[in-house]
Amino acid sequence: MIRKQPPPEIFDLIVAGAGHAGCEAAMVASSLGLKTLLLTINVDRIGHLSCNPAIGGLAKGHMVKEIDALGGYMGQWADKAGIQFRILNTRKGPAVRASRAQIDRNEYMRVVQKDVFSQENLWVRQDMAEKLIIEDGRAAGIVTGIGEKFLSRSVLLTTGTFLQGLIHIGLENFSGGRMGDPASMGMSRSLEEAGLTLGRLKTGTTPRLLKDSIDFDRLEVQNGDNPPQPFSFRTSEIPMPQVPCHITYTNEKAHEAIRSGFERSPMFTGVIKGTGARYCPSIEDKVARFPEKERHQIFLEPEGYESPEIYPSGIPTSLPLDVQKRMINSIEGLEKAQIVRPGYAIEYDFVPPTQLLPTLETKVLPGLYLAGQINGTSGYEEAAAQGLWAACNAFCKLTGRDPFLLSRDQAYIAVLVDDLVTKGTLEPYRMFTSRAEYRLLLREGNADLRLTATGRELGLVKDDHWTMYSAKKEALDKVLTALNDIKIKPDAATRETLEKIGGTPPGKSVPLATILRQPELGIEDMKHFWPDIENYGQDVLLEAETQVKYEGYLVRQQELVEKFRRMESVALPENLDYSEVSGLTREAVEKLTRVRPLTLGQASRISGITPAAVSSIEIHLKKTGVL
Repeated sequence: MIRKQPPPEIFDLIVAGAGHAGCEAAMVASSLGLKTLLLTINVDRIGHLSCNPAIGGLAKGHMVKEIDALGGYMGQWADKAGIQFRILNTRKGPAVRASRAQIDRNEYMRVVQKDVFSQENLWVRQDMAEKLIIEDGRAAGIVTGIGEKFLSRSVLLTTGTFLQGLIHIGLENFSGGRMGDPASMGMSRSLEEAGLTLGRLKTGTTPRLLKDSIDFDRLEVQNGDNPPQPFSFRTSEIPMPQVPCHITYTNEKAHEAIRSGFERSPMFTGVIKGTGARYCPSIEDKVARFPEKERHQIFLEPEGYESPEIYPSGIPTSLPLDVQKRMINSIEGLEKAQIVRPGYAIEYDFVPPTQLLPTLETKVLPGLYLAGQINGTSGYEEAAAQGLWAACNAFCKLTGRDPFLLSRDQAYIAVLVDDLVTKGTLEPYRMFTSRAEYRLLLREGNADLRLTATGRELGLVKDDHWTMYSAKKEALDKVLTALNDIKIKPDAATRETLEKIGGTPPGKSVPLATILRQPELGIEDMKHFWPDIENYGQDVLLEAETQVKYEGYLVRQQELVEKFRRMESVALPENLDYSEVSGLTREAVEKLTRVRPLTLGQASRISGITPAAVSSIEIHLKKTGVL
């Protein structure tokens, strides 16, 4: 019996690139019913973790939770391949707590490829995406490196670091999309011919070390959480065995080795032209910029449960190999460490993202979408989030629906996309919690409450997912209702119980929620007054506790959101001539004309657009009868 039907003559969507953006996009698009082709340079590397073997982290974990809440895939894949899970910032407020997991690199590729190859409506082909097919002024397909033509109603490029990728190790450099895979040399020209402007960025990775050559007995051990907390709201248990990481540090001897290589560094000698990541600098950059710092932390991350390699996170470098060896062997525990794969830097082309609509469709070529590092971002999570966003919007456009556009108060994914298309970026963009104005509303724990209904309406959230979500929401409503309805009297029994658990007795009858707001008490303490609370899951109780304890802050953030939404509700005419708006500077006119903001709110977030400029636009809209 044939389980996979032949591919169509014309696809609904071609996804070029099978990294995190491409895999998420292909799975989402096909799940929504689009006939999808996933085109990749190397089928064996579908779902490959090109840099560090980890997913999540501050703000990044939030986006993985949001992807999952919407019905996406990265969270479930990470749970199936995770070998250590940790919640970061547990001593800080709920807005900045974030999940992070060490991932078995080979297992992650295995689970991704299993889903990709078994997915209905999704076909896979290994070949280089060489050129866009353009018909009637819109993207209509791809020409491959061997001359094969694939036709489609829309195209999504998720090319990562492959566009004219150039790898640097010392003063030696060679073409490559990443170590071991060829670069894409033709697509950049095709994009420029279509009217897009390209830029150049740089990122880097660390040398990989032989596990059996490291003296772990001398190093600090970092274990994961027990029990491990999954990314996906749908995961019931973590299948992989859990392993520790280890910590060591650079030292002055290592710094001397690094400085000895400055004259052969492609970054310091000007060989590298692309702009590097400010928030993930190379170790040579850190040593040069912070000479007063005596050491830098290194996390030794296992590449997999049975992998012979270790990833020393914290020392990405493009120094010559002999310098890399001296640096490594100067570090405690690594004196005998052997390099299996050298660290390197890679330069690649990207498309400055102000050339995109908020749907991630290009402005100059309808039907062409871009997602991931091609838009100037760094990170697996940022890429996957864009892949989902672009695929959803391709689906909406092809099926005549309104665009899939979330607001900055709804998701970190929306903050990411809005920052890219409104402000642009000239260096690899990385998500931080500080980029979100309403981060107390955008917690990891409430991602499903914020977004699952949206995913259901779109068609991504299937019945089993919706059933689980509905049960959690019903349980949360019951807990919150009980906390507000159950009254605590100031009698002797109450006084005795509260003094025993470290609380303060109330002076009058109050709801249980008022008792819970005492800083010394947690929701588990409420079992002394409401025993039934033990019948509810930990995820429900933690969310209820957060909503009760931070109620005042949440109300104030919601008031700010209402002001924000009033600005967002003012749509700007597509053909608005900003040169006719009285009071705008020439710089403001140029920026507004380039970005073409859709709303007054978006206009206010363009770099260099002042409140006075926004007022001028508003006055112009009133004068012309738009408002």
